[in-house]
Amino acid sequence: MASGASVNAFLLLPTPLVTVIALVVVLVVIALVAWALQLMQAANDRREFSLMLAGCMVCSAAVGLATVMVLTFTSPVRLEARGLVAPETGPSGVSLDAIVLPWDDSLTLQGEG
Repeated sequence: MASGASVNAFLLLPTPLVTVIALVVVLVVIALVAWALQLMQAANDRREFSLMLAGCMVCSAAVGLATVMVLTFTSPVRLEARGLVAPETGPSGVSLDAIVLPWDDSLTLQGEG
């Protein structure tokens, strides 16, 4: 229940604040990638495999953070709350009312007679 409240609170943040948060997250991702590259360079210089693994872990954390950021800031609910996407007005999907199946011939014969 608390997560739903936090999602609703995030949707109500003003646009400039959301932009600042997005820019801070982008800077964090860039810093993580730079750190990962430094770790991998140190691993190459010292011939240590553990530093290479650490660099890979930091880089994968940066990719994960970037993925979560993109999914959060471009979710359909968020775009709809900002008025960038028209809300759905009716039920979505395909109605099966107009489909006549081959074994339902008795229904069409009753309508003709």
